[in-house]
Amino acid sequence: MNYLNKSKPKLAIVGAGKMGEAMISGFLKSGEYGPPDIQVFEILESRRKYINQTYNVKCVDDAKEAAFFADLTIIAVKPRHMKKALEQIAPAMKPGKIVVSIAAGVTLEFLRKHLPKDAPVIRVMPNITCQVREAMIAICPSVNTKKKELETVIGTLSLLGHVITLDEKYLNLATGLVGSGPAYIYLIIESLADAGVRLGLPKDVSIILAAQTTLGAAKMVVETGEHPAKLKDMVTTPAGTTVEGLLALEEGKLRAVIIAAVTKAAERAKQLEPA
Repeated sequence: MNYLNKSKPKLAIVGAGKMGEAMISGFLKSGEYGPPDIQVFEILESRRKYINQTYNVKCVDDAKEAAFFADLTIIAVKPRHMKKALEQIAPAMKPGKIVVSIAAGVTLEFLRKHLPKDAPVIRVMPNITCQVREAMIAICPSVNTKKKELETVIGTLSLLGHVITLDEKYLNLATGLVGSGPAYIYLIIESLADAGVRLGLPKDVSIILAAQTTLGAAKMVVETGEHPAKLKDMVTTPAGTTVEGLLALEEGKLRAVIIAAVTKAAERAKQLEPA
């Protein structure tokens, strides 16, 4: 379902770091948003110039100004800077405006404490693939968020990928998988490519082979709805090449290592809430 109304919400991105930039890029690539629809706050002058020159988007040094401009303000600062960012935008949070936070570990309770009590707040965990509009995005609304407001946010964020609504108790857990997950996949792609080079393939060719193979495998899971184990078995023929490779991965405890990595990242997310 397309929740995005014809009168799309104007956007403010508070913080133009890697995730903020990824979202700016994704929104512009969607074709639904143009530079006049987005305003960005960034504290670093060099970064403001870069964002303005790269995306032709207005980038200001006053978070309140950006929030006044927007219907939907997305806060993309580090958790330790969240309190200051909320205090800066709070005066701009008039009726009809919505706040989205993508900061890991920062609870809805903390967010609401530093904003007007009636301001609808939605906690979101996206990932860097917002840039190519293939993100997995987990969201959780505050209790005072109205259905129409939630639908507006879902419709807007759907321009960047797939959106799923979760209870807040799952958000930190999702951070270890969704937020950090692309880094693990990049490491796997790099390893597959290195294996190709070891076997004699040119590096650039090996990277493309590894990346497209990973993309295709992921798309099979998403589009077929089949369990990954079933799809794995489709590739694994008796006494064939794949079973030998899988045996090596099991001997190296790849499954256990990946589970441990996601768990560690989720545990770290719990520690990031500012005081």
